[in-house]
Amino acid sequence: MKKVLIIAITFFCAVSTNSFAQKITIKTGIEVLKDQNFKILEGKRVGLITNPTGVDNNMKSTIDILHEAANVKLVALYAPEHGVRGDAHAGDHINNTVDPKTKLPVHSLHGKTKEPTAAMLKGIDVLVYDIQDIGCRSFTYISTMGLAMQAAAANNVKFVVLDRPNPLGGQKVEGGLVDDKFVSFVSQFKIPYLYGLTCGELALLLNGENMLKKKCNLEVVKMEGWNRAMTYDQTGLQWIPSSPHIPQPISAIFYPVSGILGEFGYMSIGVGYTIPFQMFAAEWIKAEEFANKLNSLNLPGIYFRPLYIKPFYSVGQGKQLQGVQVHIMDYQKARLSEIQFYVMQVVADLYPSKAVFANASKDRFNMFDKVSGSDYVRLTFAKRNRFSDIKDYWYKEVEPFKQKSKKYYLYK
Repeated sequence: MKKVLIIAITFFCAVSTNSFAQKITIKTGIEVLKDQNFKILEGKRVGLITNPTGVDNNMKSTIDILHEAANVKLVALYAPEHGVRGDAHAGDHINNTVDPKTKLPVHSLHGKTKEPTAAMLKGIDVLVYDIQDIGCRSFTYISTMGLAMQAAAANNVKFVVLDRPNPLGGQKVEGGLVDDKFVSFVSQFKIPYLYGLTCGELALLLNGENMLKKKCNLEVVKMEGWNRAMTYDQTGLQWIPSSPHIPQPISAIFYPVSGILGEFGYMSIGVGYTIPFQMFAAEWIKAEEFANKLNSLNLPGIYFRPLYIKPFYSVGQGKQLQGVQVHIMDYQKARLSEIQFYVMQVVADLYPSKAVFANASKDRFNMFDKVSGSDYVRLTFAKRNRFSDIKDYWYKEVEPFKQKSKKYYLYK
């Protein structure tokens, strides 16, 4: 009986495991680099900017791959936000340290400096970047990449990007460009909020459009098998959280849905609950009327479902909240970043005393503006609480940017 039971359990586990497996349809940059036997790094002293998302298709860390490669001399690691091993909280400063596994020095790019110094790059021939991004300007990894490119150029160090998919695909472009006064680590470059490029394509654009102080010697190791219509779930790749609140590929898609409004900590956007960035809720909202009002806007590809929750931590911790969960019914039609502005509009319609800019903490206005890329969004929207007042601004640079970007496309 025991033998039969063991066989049955083994068979069930095998079937269950295989049911979750997907065929990997692409090769990321690190896979292609391996196929090339690391030729572009051969005999070079290499520095690596990475985090836990830097893995090959078999989930082996790029750190270990380069460290073990016989013809590559990996000599230093560089830590973005959250750290090389993902052991730092969002926004936390990271100190220089030593990687416990490889014993290599780890230079912090999210502490006293966010750009590699000359001392950090001393003796480095090639600086390699391998991080899974989420396709949104305010996520800081692309800021780290661009500033590192700038430092590499200043110190005559070659820069190599091991390309990875944009989880949103290569067709979503939304949001205005960054005004000069609002350039910051969460809006480091004059690109839209959603920019529709892989990190390799973005690196080519930053270099080619003179968005850096000095052009760098740049090489991108292209992926194989990826196309612009692909979202992450279509790649077959495993997802590694790119930050604590981006636990799944769907979280990357929803980050631009609520992330700008989330800067205020004014209402729950799901951080502290099980669906980060996928919802909006507060104690003073009535779920049914809120959902009905939002659905009456007929936003393309979007449905709002009434929601009742008690967050485990963060905004609204331990309190009974009502609101909506955002469901994307048609991804191609959905305009992600504008959803939060329509939520703000409906809040002002249904609950005038709770209008966002009259209630949100004013000491967070600066961060809201930085993430938005301008104070125009806040100042103009606050007058009447209507997205229509900022819509032209939000989209006016989208088509010009798409046209500019095309010459840097590596994929169809």
